Amino acid sequence: MDLSKNTPENIEYLIGQITEKLRMVNTAAMRAESINNEMYEELVEIYEMVMKKEHFSPGEMQALVEEIGRLRKV
Repeated sequence: MDLSKNTPENIEYLIGQITEKLRMVNTAAMRAESINNEMYEELVEIYEMVMKKEHFSPGEMQALVEEIGRLRKV
């Protein structure tokens, strides 16, 4: 998969991988179609950071959710 391309499929993949890694239960707030495609680079950065870490504190998880929320369409 070529994540350098800003496609709906890649956005869906990134969100899916992030929510799976964080073991998020409420994924409705992080639907791929709600992400602003102009913020793709930031989403890739979040994805890369999440994939590098093994464990997350509750505070880190909250910060990540807030950051992804910032990427949503207005």
